[in-house]
Amino acid sequence: GEEEVLIQVKACGICGSDVHGMDGSTRRRRPPIIMGHEASGVIAKLGSGVSGWKKGERVTFDSTVYCGTCWYCRRGEINLCDNRRVLGVSCDEYHRHGAFAEYVAVPARILYKLPENISFEQATMVETLSIAVHAVNRTPITLNDTALAVGAGNIGLLVIQALKVSSCGLIIAADIDQNKLELALKLGADVAVNTAESGIREEILKHTERGVDIAIEAVGFTPAIKTAIDALKKGGTLTLIGNISPTVEVPLQAIVTREISVNGSCASKGEYPVCLDL
Repeated sequence: GEEEVLIQVKACGICGSDVHGMDGSTRRRRPPIIMGHEASGVIAKLGSGVSGWKKGERVTFDSTVYCGTCWYCRRGEINLCDNRRVLGVSCDEYHRHGAFAEYVAVPARILYKLPENISFEQATMVETLSIAVHAVNRTPITLNDTALAVGAGNIGLLVIQALKVSSCGLIIAADIDQNKLELALKLGADVAVNTAESGIREEILKHTERGVDIAIEAVGFTPAIKTAIDALKKGGTLTLIGNISPTVEVPLQAIVTREISVNGSCASKGEYPVCLDL
């Protein structure tokens, strides 16, 4: 299109959602579809309406294709765009091919120039990092707050690192995989809790007076969400990133009677430049 650029793909990461698309466990990647949305490359061709870019520039790009004109986009909330499309997704509402290909066409407005010190392979992590940074930005954090990251997978580990550069004090990681927890400790967590072996509340109270101030859940399953809620102090805040399950069970009375604030966190909205600087 006139406002698009053609990117020669140099590297593309494999997201967990791509794996779910391959095994058929998601309804958002229905074949035929070219998946892939964590990518980087070189501009191969410019649409007639594109300015400010030139052929050969090294770039990465957002996975979210936003319209730029709806009410949400005009407020800067591009992740909530009324006409939002995600690269490599095929669902009831739309079909948009992704970057598991030699070339992919994307709107120029979602491009970001790559610094020379970032390789194409490293750049494939920017999209995932932006999700973690956005979740931390969505979470009200005050100086020296205690934080829990539930799920030490790719996004959870990045959440831990994003929390590390925020104003948090103690950072706790929770998972059922000991190998992941050991990696979490190497990447910035102060404490690791294996919830397959220990009760989360009991372990949290060993390190806090009344529970953690904030919890960020990066799994999307009922047990993980319950773990996060059990760990929170009264008046704490829960931010949810994981969305692998369309529906989950939540302990409603615990949320209400303990006045727990719950935030959803979807994709990112302009965190790419910060992530490229990290």
